[in-house]
Amino acid sequence: MTEDFYRIRRLPPYVIAEVNAMRAAARAAGEDIIDLGMGNPDLPPPAHVIAKLCEVAQKPDAHGYSQSKGIPGLRRAQANYYARRFGVDLDPETEVVVTMGSKEGLASLATAITAPGDVILAPNPSYPIHTFGFIIAGATIRAVPTTPDEAYFDSLERAMSFTVPRPSILVVNYPSNPTAETVDLAFYERLVAWARENKVWILSDLAYSELYYDGQPTPSILQVKGAKDVAIEFTSLSKTYSMAGWRMGFAVGNKRLIAAMTRVKSYLDYGAFTPIQAAACAALNGPQDIVERNRELYHKRRDVLVESFGRAGWDIPSPRASMFAWAPLPPALNHLGSLEFSKQLLSHAKVAVAPGVGYGENGEGYVRIAMVENEQRIRQAARNVKKYLASMGVNTPAKGAAG
Repeated sequence: MTEDFYRIRRLPPYVIAEVNAMRAAARAAGEDIIDLGMGNPDLPPPAHVIAKLCEVAQKPDAHGYSQSKGIPGLRRAQANYYARRFGVDLDPETEVVVTMGSKEGLASLATAITAPGDVILAPNPSYPIHTFGFIIAGATIRAVPTTPDEAYFDSLERAMSFTVPRPSILVVNYPSNPTAETVDLAFYERLVAWARENKVWILSDLAYSELYYDGQPTPSILQVKGAKDVAIEFTSLSKTYSMAGWRMGFAVGNKRLIAAMTRVKSYLDYGAFTPIQAAACAALNGPQDIVERNRELYHKRRDVLVESFGRAGWDIPSPRASMFAWAPLPPALNHLGSLEFSKQLLSHAKVAVAPGVGYGENGEGYVRIAMVENEQRIRQAARNVKKYLASMGVNTPAKGAAG
């Protein structure tokens, strides 16, 4: 009997879990930890969505198995969302499948379309499922940058020229988790043309589509003519409607990929609890004022974070989208590395952040800061950070105090 398992051997220890364990231990000891680590929304879903959940859960026939691909009404609701938001027409029967969050959807698709030895192009740094979903399925990862510039397309060309076997799938994620980078429609147009020419599937993770702050709405790759020939896109209700724990997401786009994913899911699950799916319909079909409210709230938190941490002596680039800031370590402390810096910040400043190295080797030198605490708590975090930096001999700006 083997002492280790093949797929487990391919999964390194989850670096971020180390900081999470420290945070949990500190809180268990009664310490007040300001948690800016996990991207867990602190806001409730809309009241009418919760009411719909309760209403449907009261029905005696709502507690049996649901539908693996999602109930028809929910697939129609997602198709309608794409029509009004992006001007994209989707067939709810063949181009939409409901997932238990983007994470499960990406993992199911990786299982459906990946063979051992396949080469997948994935961003580095990236959200772990973008790489490890395919590693679990037996694939090999070739990293590409996250920065959407000429260097990005140069890396794609090199990958196609020098990788054996040739890559078959490209994962993209904009707005990016963890870097918060964004792209415009012209980027997707160029990417779709490249994918068609090179016969590569594109998997687009659009989980943060509604959290943008510069007045320019985030585009969908499916807005590009012909994109459905090569692309599938994942979205989620987690951040848009503050429904992270509900595990509601979608995959839409290429019929062949949707069919493959649907077939695999039919063996793995019976779909989410029907009352949750009904409530998700209420979120997509009902009043949409929460979307703008959440966007404005995260926008204000972003501004408070950048301003207060800057006055504390830690300059953080202002993210244009998502609920995260991708922050380079203070130069004087860069030698610590992102993991040790995160541990020290937790121990001495009582502030939890996510070490950048947990998102790939190119994330070293950064931490991801989630804007999931209110403005008062963010300012308190800045005051704590200022004291920690001072204790480490880091100079802070002379005028004013943090917060």
